[in-house]
Amino acid sequence: MSGTAARRRDRIGSGRAIALIDGNSFYCSCERVFDPKLARVPVIVLSNNDGCAIARTAEAKALGIKMGAPYFQIREMCQRQGVRVFSSNYTLYGDMSARINAIYRDATPDVEVYSIDESFLDLTAVTRRDRVALARDIRATVRAWTGIPTCVGLGPTKTLAKLANHIAKSVPELGGVCDLTDPQAYDHWLCRISVGELWGVGRASLAKLEALGIDTVADLRDIDPRPVRKALTVVGERMIHELRGVSCLGLDLVPARRKGCAVTRSFSGRVTERVELEQAVAAHATRLGEKLRREGLATSQVTVFYHTSEHDRGEPMRSVSTVVTLPEATNDTLALIPAALHGVARTWREPGDPPWRYSKAGIVTTDLVPLAGSQRALIGRLDRERSASLMGALDACNARWGRGTVVPARAGLERQRRGWATKFEMRTPRYTTRVDELPTVHA
Repeated sequence: MSGTAARRRDRIGSGRAIALIDGNSFYCSCERVFDPKLARVPVIVLSNNDGCAIARTAEAKALGIKMGAPYFQIREMCQRQGVRVFSSNYTLYGDMSARINAIYRDATPDVEVYSIDESFLDLTAVTRRDRVALARDIRATVRAWTGIPTCVGLGPTKTLAKLANHIAKSVPELGGVCDLTDPQAYDHWLCRISVGELWGVGRASLAKLEALGIDTVADLRDIDPRPVRKALTVVGERMIHELRGVSCLGLDLVPARRKGCAVTRSFSGRVTERVELEQAVAAHATRLGEKLRREGLATSQVTVFYHTSEHDRGEPMRSVSTVVTLPEATNDTLALIPAALHGVARTWREPGDPPWRYSKAGIVTTDLVPLAGSQRALIGRLDRERSASLMGALDACNARWGRGTVVPARAGLERQRRGWATKFEMRTPRYTTRVDELPTVHA
């Protein structure tokens, strides 16, 4: 063994230990938790407006259903093959994710929630001989307490932990846990895994790496970083160092302050009337206010946009966007809605023949600031004390009785939203957050 390889093995075995834990087919697994009849049945979950498959069980993948497959193209096949199809239930998935991460924090306080179904854990303080046992214990606890199956990848860096997680999912004999902090496992697997499986290597990057003669992860680890940096910029060089056990990506234990926020939705149908568009935009402004208040942030300008669909062949196309400035930064829904509606009024054009059929609208804001201490306006100053009291009562009602229980009238009543609200025709109940949707047991 060369001196370089020996030093690398020492670094792999004695340095940091990062675990990446993710839920297997997470959205589908959440559905299975509350319906045991779905076990071993092909299941898929669709995106907003029941558009595309965004989660698939192993049984669904075996039928050839691809990630992102439009549902209208696979509907007949799903019916023929007995595939169970569900609309997205983000309220349920988010709550299940929070419960799982609470279990992770019992094992270590250093947890980075990377996505709704993935988290990085710092297990450096755990002795090497105990890491796999702890990983298996976490995995078993999550399954017992929430019903969600998981896989665990261990590595001295984030990139190696992500790779280990892929191996754990791909090799059933490992029992859902792969430890690349073990020098023997590290040497064994890196020369057997295609470089295309690495975190951050997409189709274009893979072609560049193959042009350099890099086929396996070990090939990338051992190459001179200079040509990789030239082909993939500093990101490629950083990847090589991570594969060699040198950490370049730290854990983000404190989420960075949000710099911008967007609320955008495709309509369930096409919108041609101004009143419907205004209801949709007002609803988006309502949601924007909720998000900003939750983080103590505010904005002094909003961008309102809406457009037709490029897929509506032969129909007139139109896309508009405008920026509306407020007197001062705010997160008050009753201030955001008039600003958003002003954006619609400024850009609306009466439909011709045939009319514009709008497919999507949204509100985007950037340069967010903490509400406390933000600059006040000289003219048009808002009553922040009254605003805080009113918005606090609004949020409390919706937190207790469910989002949308109390909404401004400009956002439209439930029956008025049917023409534009996002479609979730096959959504299951929000079992864990709505009292009126609790599962019922029949004797």
